[in-house]
Amino acid sequence: MQEDFHYYATYCAAYLAGYSHEESMDICYAAQFVDLCSRTLLSKLKAPSDAATTQLQLEMMDARTDIIGLQDITRIWASFHFLPRDLYVQKKWHGRRYMNKFRLICGPNGDLVSRTIETAKGKPLQSVGIAMHVVADTWAHANFAGTPSLVINNTSDDFFELLPGENGEETERKIRFRHNPSAPDDLEKSLYTNTLFQRDENTIMNLGHGRAGHLPDYSFVKYGYLPAWNEYRVLIKDNPSDYRHAFCQLIQAMRYLRGDIEEFKTGTYAFDAIEPYEERIDTIIRTRQLDACKDWKAFGEELSGETIEDFDINKYQEEYVKAPAGEKDSTYIGKFIKGAVAHKSMVCHEIFASGNHLAGFVEELFK
Repeated sequence: MQEDFHYYATYCAAYLAGYSHEESMDICYAAQFVDLCSRTLLSKLKAPSDAATTQLQLEMMDARTDIIGLQDITRIWASFHFLPRDLYVQKKWHGRRYMNKFRLICGPNGDLVSRTIETAKGKPLQSVGIAMHVVADTWAHANFAGTPSLVINNTSDDFFELLPGENGEETERKIRFRHNPSAPDDLEKSLYTNTLFQRDENTIMNLGHGRAGHLPDYSFVKYGYLPAWNEYRVLIKDNPSDYRHAFCQLIQAMRYLRGDIEEFKTGTYAFDAIEPYEERIDTIIRTRQLDACKDWKAFGEELSGETIEDFDINKYQEEYVKAPAGEKDSTYIGKFIKGAVAHKSMVCHEIFASGNHLAGFVEELFK
């Protein structure tokens, strides 16, 4: 997902869940900050590098792909962007090395979704925002794994869009890819950018949904493709439906985190909360555009009657840098760091406890 959903749509979800404007701003800022909190930024702030929630392209270019480097990559991407759906799933006729990667495939409503919400329970709003980013990405990034892997994350070039037609029928249009990251996707021609095919099992080109480009990040697109982990059989990804479910699950989760409902259960959604706005939300989700920031922002401001300020990566940095050593944990970024470390520790410990060492040897530090 992109800033349109992690920031503006998350604000809308938080407000519909019952948070105030100010609280919703704190939550959506943290949700978006997950995509920006790199070791480069943390080094600039003289903050703990273990709190990194993403890796910049330049950092990835220099990343090691030996076992230590791969574990480091997996700790970040599997924790915050590709939360594993089932660490104990079975698949016949495959060895342990393959299964360790197969079990990191992301998807919604797994056990770790519940653990993510419970880890944020009773914590500052920064932890709520982190959890909302992670849960939202389980829908957008489903069927890809947060570890470099050719045998899991590769796809064939046979992508196609399913476009709405007359009388409810869908028409297919072939998707073409190019490999120029500086060129914007051309939605009218179904021309998108993806990573180059490389045969190396552990190349970063085969991390996450790189082979599918930004298709998972666009709410409007329904498409078919042939993933390697599915033996190159066709899989249909219905983003409009998935993004609607994601939005309603965020509301449901935040109702629980606020204490308005007693239990959070996977597979439950706050459809009642969006009923008065169903058509508006559906229109935003299905509009073909590179990002929907303006639409989600306008909707959020109509909901609250307040101005949603644009995301500013520098907003809380001075507060953190100037805070005395003993007071940094009480700053906005300090609270985000504690929340990020707690969440990463929980996920990586669960991966390790399942017998999978792809995220390293992790002690239970999150309690």
